[in-house]
Amino acid sequence: MQSVSRQVIKKVLSVEQEEGAGALVRRSIGSMKLRNLTPFLMLDHFHVSRGAGFPDHPHRGQATVTYMLQGSSQHEDSAGHKGTILAGGVQWMTAGKGIIHAEMPVHAAGQPDPRGLQLWIDLPAKDKMTDPTYQELDPEQIPTAYPEGPDGPVRVRVISGKSHGVESPVRSLGGCWYFHVIFDKKATIFQDLPKNWTSFMYILKGSVIVGEDTIAHEPFHTLVLSQEDAETGAKLTAAADGTEFVLISGEPLDQPVFQYGPFVMTNREGIQKTLIDYQMGMNGFEKAHTWKSEIGNR
Repeated sequence: MQSVSRQVIKKVLSVEQEEGAGALVRRSIGSMKLRNLTPFLMLDHFHVSRGAGFPDHPHRGQATVTYMLQGSSQHEDSAGHKGTILAGGVQWMTAGKGIIHAEMPVHAAGQPDPRGLQLWIDLPAKDKMTDPTYQELDPEQIPTAYPEGPDGPVRVRVISGKSHGVESPVRSLGGCWYFHVIFDKKATIFQDLPKNWTSFMYILKGSVIVGEDTIAHEPFHTLVLSQEDAETGAKLTAAADGTEFVLISGEPLDQPVFQYGPFVMTNREGIQKTLIDYQMGMNGFEKAHTWKSEIGNR
């Protein structure tokens, strides 16, 4: 059976802006140019300098996926969970009915500023009030696929989903495949993707050609891919040595999105109830007014 590649149907450049307590982010999904891309709510490419970070803040109704590209970041939450995400590691947090947490960079002498990606994924309506859960993988726990063999020019870090016979242990509510694709040299691969899932790429380094196109796309662009029935995946060609990008695919959700900051529900009443729950400290936010993180309040 012949593989048919998806094509680029939309391209958005992410411009750096301030976010949180002095952090710099390039936001693509969630920006005015790319507001709705179900099930994805937001993608931030963040750079956190000394003295900046993301102190105590709540979430409800979505999952947040933090993937560190360089440096490291500490996290701590109201359920007693804490740890450090190292460069190349991932934290997959399902906020569910509610959690409060802090995410703060680690700055060590001679080490580069922490940089990474944070993806927000909407939860299916039936799972929005589930208990919060975490899945964390250290760098060495993320499996790697080698489409052209171990000595080939490309490797795929399988953060979630399946690539060339390699499967991640991460399991998400609703479907999501997340790959970090790294080309040492110019080459071409074909990555299978689930039929009719929403798929996009965010380019980190180098340049890449998608499908049978001739346009090479540059860093900091988000590429939304087509999802026709006949398309089985994406043909990806590195047009420069050292090309890197993330390729992410998710099962679309047939539900409305009502978002108020870090709260994401399916109707206005759900948001109003969330605000009351947070103010009153109940239904998942019992520690909203009593818990303070150590890392976010130094």
